[in-house]
Amino acid sequence: MKVIRTISEVRQEISRLRQSSGSGEATVGFVPTMGYLHEGHASLMRAAKEQSDIVVLSIFVNPIQFGPNEDFDSYPRDEARDVETARLQGVDIVFIPSVSEMYPEPTQTTVSVSQLTDRLCGASRPGHFDGVTTVVSKLFNIVQPQRAFFGMKDAQQVAVIQQMVNDLNMAVEIVPCPIVRESDGLALSSRNVYLSGEQREQALVLSQALRVAQETIDTNPSVTAADIREMLRKVIQASPLAVIDYSEIQAFPSLQPLADHEMVYGREDVLIALAVKFGKTRLIDNIKLHKSEVLSHV
Repeated sequence: MKVIRTISEVRQEISRLRQSSGSGEATVGFVPTMGYLHEGHASLMRAAKEQSDIVVLSIFVNPIQFGPNEDFDSYPRDEARDVETARLQGVDIVFIPSVSEMYPEPTQTTVSVSQLTDRLCGASRPGHFDGVTTVVSKLFNIVQPQRAFFGMKDAQQVAVIQQMVNDLNMAVEIVPCPIVRESDGLALSSRNVYLSGEQREQALVLSQALRVAQETIDTNPSVTAADIREMLRKVIQASPLAVIDYSEIQAFPSLQPLADHEMVYGREDVLIALAVKFGKTRLIDNIKLHKSEVLSHV
């Protein structure tokens, strides 16, 4: 495995690996991350390893997707541990560019996806998704993967990036991968490290609320979107430290909110999405339901 820090070198190494494969047609699987890797990231690397000949992991805390009062400077970082995690998963290249390498001059060109980004996290983090789509498009141009692997914990990000790829005719397949959870149900996140012991315990309310919503939908054909929204609020507000940013039920991947009167049972691809703050830590979680889906474990 090679750790590479410049764009020119990573392009050269990918080209070399593809040529050394014999046919020169080896597929590249790409896992873009901001580092501080956990088992959720490791699952993406394993999926990339299974579906690709060459696996490239990027680690880059992207400044242009952080707002002025967000945690860019304090975002957790541990490069040595990240590199070892990637090595254990069989990654071929770890690309760790500096900010100056990715943005040598002030950015005058950005990639922006409309509509999908003005709700959920986009509503409370203006400009966030412009930063995400801009850096992901840059990374796609640098790595030129055939497949890119993203976790469904940020389902809105998956929908936005898929829309960008479709609209701009990018030659990359977006592969959504399941959320990975702790044994008690908490979705893995690099930001979980910010939680105090009490906050960590109360953060379980996210997965608990999603479980209650899913069980209700599966057993009550007449339940409406308004019923689910109210149920989510009641379960989450039972946690004294929880401050709801949003609790929403939408079609996926359009992210169109279901009208209050609409029944949920039997619909195709419904996303129930949460964002909840515990102190300064903002956590997101979701489940995506299918018409024919049996109960899954949250």
